[in-house]
Amino acid sequence: MKLNLKNPIVFFDLETTGTNVATDRIVEIAYLKIYPNGNEESKSLRINPERPIPAECTAVHGISDEDVKDCPTFKQVAQTLANDIEGCDLAGYNSNRFDIPLLAEELMRADVDIDLTKRKFIDVQVIFHKMEQRTLSAAYKFYCDSDLIDAHSALADTQATYEVLKAQLDRYPELENDMEMLSKFTNYNRNADFAGRIVYNDKDEEVFNFGKYKGQRVADVFQKDSGYYGWIMQGDFPLYTKKVCTRIKLGSNNR
Repeated sequence: MKLNLKNPIVFFDLETTGTNVATDRIVEIAYLKIYPNGNEESKSLRINPERPIPAECTAVHGISDEDVKDCPTFKQVAQTLANDIEGCDLAGYNSNRFDIPLLAEELMRADVDIDLTKRKFIDVQVIFHKMEQRTLSAAYKFYCDSDLIDAHSALADTQATYEVLKAQLDRYPELENDMEMLSKFTNYNRNADFAGRIVYNDKDEEVFNFGKYKGQRVADVFQKDSGYYGWIMQGDFPLYTKKVCTRIKLGSNNR
């Protein structure tokens, strides 16, 4: 099924130095841009993470320190990447929980200003897990009746994710071919930050989604426990989470 697009959509996949959104770095990014008229563009970039790649990560994606030693840093490609995804919706496999939060962190570290909150996010893994409960390789076999060759290659995973989404739309008539609907369907929480540390409640108020104040309004917590804001700002939290906390704290102080 051809995707019903109002905006271009970028399917992307990251290979990284690990799974910590706040501290790990991108070593490869591949993306496939689909235009409303059906035209496609793809790009794959190796990135020098400016730190050693752990052996256990190399064992998964096959990218070593030697492979990226002469590659550009993320800061050097960040603006070009931001230009490529400007005005596009974003899709991936486990992207809402990992790829998008990590991409947002890298863009902030590179001082590139792009408002990702205006974009729709479609997570193909969420559709799969809600419908069938499997991995990407199994999803590709299940929906596309083919084996995923070169799994954990960012470009292969990106292409497979695109093919799986189209097949999911063919298989499930209850899934509307609309990016806004798919974005809502693939979000477990309404996140105020990309990492899901802060979410919106049913009154559209920011509440903590972790720790001793889970479920409580962020503004209320900062008023009754001023040290909690400082603890977050000094802690190992994503930069975007800290940015959201600062916005809420400043808003509370101005009221």
